[in-house]
Amino acid sequence: MSDERTARVSRDTLETQISVELNLDGTGQAKFETQVPFLEHMMDQIARHGLIDLDVSCQGDTHIDDHHSVEDIGITIGQAMAQAVGNKRGIRRYGHAYVPLDEALSRVVIDFSGRPGLVMKVPFTQKRIGQFDTELFWEFFQGFVNHAQVTLHIDCLRGENAHHQIETVFKAFGRALRMALEKDPRLGDAMPSTKGTL
Repeated sequence: MSDERTARVSRDTLETQISVELNLDGTGQAKFETQVPFLEHMMDQIARHGLIDLDVSCQGDTHIDDHHSVEDIGITIGQAMAQAVGNKRGIRRYGHAYVPLDEALSRVVIDFSGRPGLVMKVPFTQKRIGQFDTELFWEFFQGFVNHAQVTLHIDCLRGENAHHQIETVFKAFGRALRMALEKDPRLGDAMPSTKGTL
């Protein structure tokens, strides 16, 4: 049985055609072809700060808007994450990070609990960052949470620049993922739960 924590997932709908490849034990290599450049910039933070190799391609109905592509990319990354992490034996399970960027500061806390839940409090100072609708970040994370089956708390504690606000969130998300997914040598192959399952 392979010890590689990798996954390749494709998701095809009438609205989007998506493929995701990831390696949880990577070096932060990233490749994106999604037609949504600002989301690509944010996903690059996940890869580099989480040390997760991430390759995402998406052909979507962006001529309408970015909603379907952003949500479905979150879903597909979540599916790939669940596949790659496997039975969760030996992982730390919980992860958290605080990340600043100039005046902005965000905190992200994650639990690979098997129970999807999202609490996201980011008081964006703008509705749009360039052409990107900031409301779509909720859709991305909700799609991820539902399919990775994690509990995720996201709080932007302060910030005036909306770009800084969301960039601190994605950097903290990457670092929280890295902590939670790391193998704990003291656990060995044990399940990090008193229930015996996650």
